[in-house]
Amino acid sequence: MHNKTLVAVAVGLGLITLSACGSTDTKSGTDSKTVTLVSHNSWAVSKKVLKDFEKQSGYKVRVLEDGDAGQAVNKAILTKDNPQGDVFFGVDNTLLSRALDNGLFQPYTAKGLDKVGAAYQLDKDKHRVTPIDYGDICVNYDKAYFSEHRLTPPQSFADLAKPQYKNLLVTENAATSSPGLGFLLGSAAQFGDGGWQDYWKKLKANGVKVVDGWDQAYYEEFSGSSQGKKAGGDRPLVVSYASSPPAEVIYAKKRPATAPTGVATGTCFRQTEFAGLLSNAKNPKGAKAFIDFLVSKEFQEDMPLNMFVYPVLQGAEVPAEFTEYGPAAKDPETMAPGKIAANRDQWVKSWTSLVLK
Repeated sequence: MHNKTLVAVAVGLGLITLSACGSTDTKSGTDSKTVTLVSHNSWAVSKKVLKDFEKQSGYKVRVLEDGDAGQAVNKAILTKDNPQGDVFFGVDNTLLSRALDNGLFQPYTAKGLDKVGAAYQLDKDKHRVTPIDYGDICVNYDKAYFSEHRLTPPQSFADLAKPQYKNLLVTENAATSSPGLGFLLGSAAQFGDGGWQDYWKKLKANGVKVVDGWDQAYYEEFSGSSQGKKAGGDRPLVVSYASSPPAEVIYAKKRPATAPTGVATGTCFRQTEFAGLLSNAKNPKGAKAFIDFLVSKEFQEDMPLNMFVYPVLQGAEVPAEFTEYGPAAKDPETMAPGKIAANRDQWVKSWTSLVLK
């Protein structure tokens, strides 16, 4: 999600490392005192918080990071009969049906789940997955560009197709990128099954640029990010996250008074991320303890500044930088996992032939 890429802002600036997993065990992970977490490569937690879990539970945590969310989910499905670990973290609502339909998880009702917002509990009848965090994929804009050109930044999907924003937007490939797919799903939610294709025809005619992934879009093409400026990026609109502006502030060499980037709040699509107890896990007891830990107040409050996502636990405090520079969207587009499952592959195929050919 959001986190899969935003942590890269910090990494790109050399400020945190993605191996911030605290104490990890490099042995086989099959003993009863080791719990093995399988995740995408942006898993990050403060060392102290992970040590607290290890101390209180008696389990050592071993972490296997496995590419981006799509890659990690696909590999977990292929190895489900003899899984790499006990817990999987990082399947989001765009990929959830694929994981559930393939029997990736076994049911578990986490302790503290009653304090998690109902809107995030997308498998509440069966509890095969537990919601952990959420974030919003949204178009970000370069404030300086719009100020210099005396142009009002776009606020909605429809705005992006207007002539005054011609050749200004860069987005990610919906077939290869999580934010790219989220932006496509957001447009489908906004314009309906029949309308989104016409919308993308308009975007294409208006000069939208498509690149493979978020790193390239945000670091090379987007004029509003610190690295984009250095790289000579000339696109002042980029598909990123609502939590990108706080990252720009937090990791700036000299902290600015306001974020250099803003969010077009009418372009947001909500992503929720889940953890689950893997079917055939060798240490289900340890896995359950770890899932309980993921919804604990300590972990939920530690998560925003490590993975740039929002906690799902009611009452968990969000850092001041988030509320000031990157509040979550008030009315994001959403889509039921079943609808995503029924349409995702066909939509991506149609999008590819419409936009890339």
